[in-house]
Amino acid sequence: MPNSRIRLASLLHKVVSAEEAASHIKDGMMVGMSGFTRAGEAKAVPMALAERAKREPFKITLVTGASLGNDLDKQLAEAHVLSRRIPFQADPALRKAINAGEVMFVDQHLSETVEHLRTRQLGPLDVAVVEAVGITAQGGIIPTTSVGNSATFAILAEKVIIEINMSQPAELEGLHDIYIPTRRPFREPIPVVAPESRVGLPFIAIPPEKIAAIVVTSKLDSASNVLPPDAETAAISGHLMEFLKHEVKRGLLTERLQPLQAGIGTIANAVMHGFIESPFYDLTMYSEVLQDSTFDLFDADKLNFASGSSITLSKAKYDAVIPKITDYKPRLILRPQEISNHPEIIRRLGIIAINTALEFDIYGNINSTHVGGTHMMNGIGGSGDFARNAYLSVFVTKSIAKGGALSSIVPMVSHVDHTEHDVDIVVTEVGLADLRELAPRERARLIIANCVHPLYRDALTDYFERATARGGHTPHIIEEALSWHVKARETGAMGEPLHLVASA
Repeated sequence: MPNSRIRLASLLHKVVSAEEAASHIKDGMMVGMSGFTRAGEAKAVPMALAERAKREPFKITLVTGASLGNDLDKQLAEAHVLSRRIPFQADPALRKAINAGEVMFVDQHLSETVEHLRTRQLGPLDVAVVEAVGITAQGGIIPTTSVGNSATFAILAEKVIIEINMSQPAELEGLHDIYIPTRRPFREPIPVVAPESRVGLPFIAIPPEKIAAIVVTSKLDSASNVLPPDAETAAISGHLMEFLKHEVKRGLLTERLQPLQAGIGTIANAVMHGFIESPFYDLTMYSEVLQDSTFDLFDADKLNFASGSSITLSKAKYDAVIPKITDYKPRLILRPQEISNHPEIIRRLGIIAINTALEFDIYGNINSTHVGGTHMMNGIGGSGDFARNAYLSVFVTKSIAKGGALSSIVPMVSHVDHTEHDVDIVVTEVGLADLRELAPRERARLIIANCVHPLYRDALTDYFERATARGGHTPHIIEEALSWHVKARETGAMGEPLHLVASA
């Protein structure tokens, strides 16, 4: 019963329909909603907003933690509710609206959004909509499967709408560690000194009078769409495991390594699976999203503790994990994303960060976001927070895409998200390049030799040799540097006919 989840009796009269709760959101408002990589998003109120827009056109600025599940971004985009979207998304319909210029998308480092709200560079925030397991006797909000930016949204918004999700187990209570940095110039060091550090509260503390409405829901999170490891992702993982074993032999790491971070998606998840059969043990994670591989590592007795901002699982893994959440809970923490992604903590803990690239160039610059340099895919997410501050910054990708029509390693990336200065290791299924302490010409030779698919290796070698003949610290032939992308735009392929891939 909802009453068991709302422990402050004076709030019971605030329970209303999703439509009535959504009426607090007006045209032109800035709205913060819970949700981080398809986990813990408010579900009923955004659906009500999309339905209302069919009868009564209006637009809002929507700020979240990261991407939303349950096709909410799709519904809001197709109902033309969104004028501006911050800071991350992963929906094809919204992506189409962004690339058409209908929705203004602000692609931000995930650690920065609430800092901008707190310092009034962004805002004011009119309404926060937060999914919760329940409400404490003091009016505190107990989040569900993500924290994201929900805590600061609830603290800074004029009004708060809470969705009590009855399908989320009450046993999630106690999983969260809500710590909010003090305001500058009086900010003190964040006291997280290990992944297992608990430094905050298990709920979001707000004055109960800010709660404008409560909606009772029962819709589940969307399942993640990660695919199982394939030959290429297994090879990428294998190259990385061999590199880390070599680092242990050199005395630079122990077999417990350093805390691990992994980006979202199939490749990163598959790479993490590689640790199951590795010689490494007593591992820890300090990451954003805890995926299937996190719990596989727990079950394999490889992982001791994991700290993140959300739990995003496939349906099969969700069905296996959630009924046993009390068994996993002593080894888990969910934090606000500004803490999970905070540069201060990442640098302090010495994170090994593993993130995914759309493409990288021969000098180690990474494009994570823009197809062909112009069309937004999803966003930079938290990869920049980790890449710049990690002990080891690793980027992974398959060497070719579209059946070999595209090379993921190019002369010059069409858009730069992570510069060569923030990239230590690049890995494809072909091999690994350790770029640390190398000059640009050395990096280029190593990347071409170790990471490029045979289909494109000769062409990149030719480009680099001709560029080197012209001189320069970072040799380029400027008039040719993006010619591969031009060819792909005009013909659909960067290189040779696709049938050559099979014989390469």
